[in-house]
Amino acid sequence: MSDEKLVGIVLVSHSAEVAASVAELAKGLAGGATAVPVAPAGGTEGGGLGTSAELISAAAAAVDRGAGVAVLTDLGSAVLTVKALLAEGDELPDGARLVDAPFVEGAVAAVVTASTGADLDAVEAAATEAYSYRKV
Repeated sequence: MSDEKLVGIVLVSHSAEVAASVAELAKGLAGGATAVPVAPAGGTEGGGLGTSAELISAAAAAVDRGAGVAVLTDLGSAVLTVKALLAEGDELPDGARLVDAPFVEGAVAAVVTASTGADLDAVEAAATEAYSYRKV
């Protein structure tokens, strides 16, 4: 399957290390999912804690294959940053979508689903469904 048809996934965290680790975990638990375009966008340009509109935009552009981009976030201000980018209209690729999902479980579900060639709606649904995963 060509990666040209896969949904891209951006993982936005306040920490570069957290974003990169969740990306690695999700791809690993998805059997490597090497074809799925996944990009972490964590921290600030200077390496500090926070979120960066520029890093998020660059990550989204890097994973865009024309099938849509699912953007998952960790905390409140990351959500606000992505919403602001979406409102701008030209800061994120066409078909980019903020996905309301738990960060780690949602990322794994999104990558696994994207690896099957599913469309953006199915990737979003799988990530969102992760809210219902029970641990007890």
